[in-house]
Amino acid sequence: MITLVLIGLLGGLITAVSPCILPVLPVVFLAGGPGTEPPKPDGPTPPDPSEAQARAAGGVRLDAPPKETSRSPRNRRPYAVVAGLVLSFGFFTLLGVTIISALGLPQDILRYIGLSLLILIGLGLIFPAVERILEKPFARIPQRQVNKEGSAFVLGLGLGLLYVPCAGPVLAAITVAGARGEINADIVALTLSFAVGTAIPLLAFALAGRRVAERVAAFRTRARKLRIVAGALMIALAFALAFDVTTALQKALPDYTAAAQKAVEDNDTARQQLSGLYDDSNKDLARCEDGINELRSCGAAPQIAGIAKWLNTPGGRPVDLAALRGRVVLIDFWTYSCINCQRSLPHVEAWDRAYRDKGLTVIGVHSPEFAFEKNAGNVADQARKLGVTYPVALDNKLDTWDNYRNRFWPAKYLIDARGTVRYFTFGEGRYAQTENLIRDLLTQADPGVRLPPATGQKNDDLTSGRTPETYLGTGRISGYAGTPALVKDRTTDYAYPADGLRLNQLALAGTWKTTYDEFTAGPDARLALTYRAKNANVVLAGEGTLTVLVDGKQTTTLKVHGSPTLYRLTDDGTAREAHLELRFTPGLQAFVFTFG
Repeated sequence: MITLVLIGLLGGLITAVSPCILPVLPVVFLAGGPGTEPPKPDGPTPPDPSEAQARAAGGVRLDAPPKETSRSPRNRRPYAVVAGLVLSFGFFTLLGVTIISALGLPQDILRYIGLSLLILIGLGLIFPAVERILEKPFARIPQRQVNKEGSAFVLGLGLGLLYVPCAGPVLAAITVAGARGEINADIVALTLSFAVGTAIPLLAFALAGRRVAERVAAFRTRARKLRIVAGALMIALAFALAFDVTTALQKALPDYTAAAQKAVEDNDTARQQLSGLYDDSNKDLARCEDGINELRSCGAAPQIAGIAKWLNTPGGRPVDLAALRGRVVLIDFWTYSCINCQRSLPHVEAWDRAYRDKGLTVIGVHSPEFAFEKNAGNVADQARKLGVTYPVALDNKLDTWDNYRNRFWPAKYLIDARGTVRYFTFGEGRYAQTENLIRDLLTQADPGVRLPPATGQKNDDLTSGRTPETYLGTGRISGYAGTPALVKDRTTDYAYPADGLRLNQLALAGTWKTTYDEFTAGPDARLALTYRAKNANVVLAGEGTLTVLVDGKQTTTLKVHGSPTLYRLTDDGTAREAHLELRFTPGLQAFVFTFG
């Protein structure tokens, strides 16, 4: 656990200085300044006028030196802000999903609460009466003046709900565990150490803000005006976060912490530590490596569990791995709208045809990437179109995905006749290698088996520098270059950039409604992108037509009908760079571009 804590601590330190946390830094800096009252100067306190009159009435000299008073209480606002941030971030990252699900609340409720608190604190800085209301719940705390930092602590709680650091393996492990409700001592230790790591640079920044407030004369003489400015900035930040205005700044800056994050969180030791956080049922899988060209013992095959429905089995009955002892099993993780999976399927189908009667059972585990891929009708229709005839398990809750510690589409796991995982490979390629290992396992299971010739399926030539899969949704889009910035869940008019698009960039024009998972076309809706590949594809849904232009020339018009389906846009013999423009009829939905 000590190693795990160290990984979390270093990961948190790196995360806290990454571009992703820039939006909260101004608030943390300003929060370190003066509290409810401007800071009092050290040393003697000038006499109150009424006190002077009393002295005069009693015969006391008016120019007598005032009595020494104790220093004003130390400003603890920096500590309160960071403590609130760490507490809410850690608590709700681990338990937020469980609480929201139990109460039946909207998924965005925590973000809305954070934005509301940020606005309230801003109003409190502008209007002291509001700040006194926020501090009132802390007023009963005896002694030590903790109640004076109550509003700062509330501000930290709000920031913790809005704090979205760059995701790396450490944060991914914490988030998945929280989403699954699989909380154990290691996950708690990792979360706490990560939170402490992020807190150290943020606390330093807040203390710097306090020092400036105490040392710079302008802060002491114009404290009231500065509080109003700080409050206005916090309210402005809340609206900027609500409408995703801060994303443009984050994208414009280089990810200067990526190399350090990879070195700390993605080395052999870190992978080994993070791989065993959930349970021990599949821990032995961590002993094997992706794509090693030999059979190894990677532990007992985890169960296929949490399946919503089975396809291509008699009566829809489930397939039990224990009942397949004596046969070699290939488990293929895929999802139907993934072009990488679609290119992989002909190889899997060929192996199923060639070796099914020789002792091989193929099971496709369909683990959805999008919500529409959870629909059993959609999966059955696409499986039929793609020629998938072997059993398919609908892993809608990703339980089997997690059992196999999988993180890739497609991914293949070979299980021998005794139920032991002997090999796995992630992504496309290695087809000849995988088939040779299948043949080795079949021979081990039955030394007298007479195998047919190898299927001879050639590996697809993967385009060098190919444009990556590009999601059309505010949650995961990359390379967007249009104006204005994408506005979530609101119909907006967009325009192409005046200086055109560089490679792997895209932009919208006309009217669109953009949501977390998809873009919906409105009047005069157009989309342009520049890509490099042999072919370009897009997943579409709805009713209407799509006009395709390549390098300014119209090439085809596609009729779109029904549930989300992959449509081929271009198909060239060799890879090339091209400018693509799509013109949509209103109501069409676009989900993702894939390239081959």
